[in-house]
Amino acid sequence: MIGFLLLFLLAAGVCGRLGVWQLDRAYERAELAEQHEITEAEAAGPEGLGVLLPPQSTFPGELVGRQAWVEGEYEPEGQLLVAGRALDGRTGYLVLTPLRVSDDGTGGESWADLSGAPVVPVVRGWVPTADAGAALAVPTGEVRLTAYLQASEAAGPGGLPEGQTDSISSAALANAWGNPIYGGYLVLMESDPAQPATADGGPELLPRPTIEGGNGVNVQNAFYALQWWIFGAFAVALWVRLVRDEAAGGRRRSDGLGGGIAGLPDLPPDLPPGLPHAGAAVPTVAQESGAAEAAAPAAEPTAPAEPEGTVPSR
Repeated sequence: MIGFLLLFLLAAGVCGRLGVWQLDRAYERAELAEQHEITEAEAAGPEGLGVLLPPQSTFPGELVGRQAWVEGEYEPEGQLLVAGRALDGRTGYLVLTPLRVSDDGTGGESWADLSGAPVVPVVRGWVPTADAGAALAVPTGEVRLTAYLQASEAAGPGGLPEGQTDSISSAALANAWGNPIYGGYLVLMESDPAQPATADGGPELLPRPTIEGGNGVNVQNAFYALQWWIFGAFAVALWVRLVRDEAAGGRRRSDGLGGGIAGLPDLPPDLPPGLPHAGAAVPTVAQESGAAEAAAPAAEPTAPAEPEGTVPSR
């Protein structure tokens, strides 16, 4: 039994370790796939915003982190601070400014059927406090932006001071700004002319956005990991079953129940005379016939029969 125990423990341990290895591979492959997507997006270079995402259209998830360019003028009166946003472990505010678009790569065709030129929300950076001073100053005049695309957020509960918001919701911003709007927002990479750098009091730029809530796991390798763990659990269950069967056999032998027919109870020892007891041999048919002949009484001899036509002797 010790040998079986060691064998099953070894099998379960190997299966468990292989499952962990496959799970690690699942995360590694997901990270490699994400890095490959980033490399492809950066190699493709920026595309006109209207070519990738026309105004008033639904934002497709595959555009998250894609580079786009757009030209227009900032509207400082619509600028908002998005509260409760973290950067490098610090909590502060995003500087969100509407840009009135003059060129999105379509020559104005993307908003030809709208009531006017659309606006796009632009996150120009992050500031630690709401009174950041020079960091909140809005560049004037025509600018050309290169930025990352990010999907619109769900509207928050609100209740913040004037000039602040708790979400970047295209629907809520369209109501606040009163213009046609793009179904997402831009995270600024660079602008021409440039806004003040962080060292000069400007807002800190954000890194490339990623999809929130992604599982980050390669499904195929995760399934392989689950299979190995199931195999390990099966080895443990087999060992438990073997131990239980061995224990049950030992109890039968200790109770004196091992001499009967498997699956049937043995007869009690205090049977009347003549009845077979537990473990007694059962006589065969030939043995019973021989015993019956031996017990029968011997027959009396008879006189031989005389032939017909003869006179009996006197």
